[in-house]
Amino acid sequence: MSTHRPLRPGPVVCVGESMAALAPDPLGPLDDADLLRVDIAGAESNVALYLADHGIPARWVSAVGDDPFGRRVRSRIVAGGVDVSGVRTDPERPTGLLLKDPGAHGTRVRYHRAGSAASALTPDVLDDPAFADAALVHLSGITPALSPGCHALVEHALRPDRPWPVSFDVNHRPALWTGRSAAEVLRPLADRADVVLVGLDEAQALWGDGITDARQVRDLLPGPRVLVVKDGEREATAFVEATAFAGAVATSVPALSVRVAEPVGAGDAFAAGFLSGLLRALPVDRALRLGHLTAASALRVAADHGPLPEPALAARLLDADEEIWRAAVID
Repeated sequence: MSTHRPLRPGPVVCVGESMAALAPDPLGPLDDADLLRVDIAGAESNVALYLADHGIPARWVSAVGDDPFGRRVRSRIVAGGVDVSGVRTDPERPTGLLLKDPGAHGTRVRYHRAGSAASALTPDVLDDPAFADAALVHLSGITPALSPGCHALVEHALRPDRPWPVSFDVNHRPALWTGRSAAEVLRPLADRADVVLVGLDEAQALWGDGITDARQVRDLLPGPRVLVVKDGEREATAFVEATAFAGAVATSVPALSVRVAEPVGAGDAFAAGFLSGLLRALPVDRALRLGHLTAASALRVAADHGPLPEPALAARLLDADEEIWRAAVID
């Protein structure tokens, strides 16, 4: 993959499960909730929705059940401007479900997705016409955890002779890997992708506490042309081959100060913002800033998907000097 010039025209095709999501309203521990708000959640569809917000053609490919939750998921994603022509309806299996359980130490997510429609996806989904004109295929480390068929799908998408570049968000979800080694699966998958996004905390959890900085993550994952290591509220660092962004090797951009309502979904938003910058051939520091700005949209709302900052504000911050960027607060 070469990122120093625009990719071929076409949509970003995001592949993975989306579910109905129930969260206490108002936000608080699930044990104390009287009311639950119905929303949707899914890492890959979150990326697709934010890409569409940025004006990047986006397509979501998955499966849902022939049930009210499946219809809600599909309609909400369509309403966000995402193409769902590659989404299958499974007449036998249900749409997955998750419950958000906010607490003093963060939000715990409880899954009810075993045997779901999306967990039955297999490599044959990649033969769907939805992939024929893809500019980029986006995957995450959630999908190989769902079933052997889903693992095989991701393996096949990352085959050496694939016809499109692949971005891969490691997205380590420990609850999905009970009894299996996520570390042994996710590292080789990530190392075969063209663009990889991973949190420093994820890398530490997967591959050892001895990892203390982004450079050590790059040493573990030398394969991707572009590797982004996100260090929570501190910064994000992109390692890019010199041919991808002229002269760039490693670039770090501090995270924005944000008044946080709920953190779930911020990583997906960052991925979409960064990929939007990549697809527009922005300088790498601007692509990272766009990632941070998009993540702020998710952090400010209780749902996974929130409105982007006003275009004028986003434009000013993208072009701001370092001092102004560091001082900015998204409230």
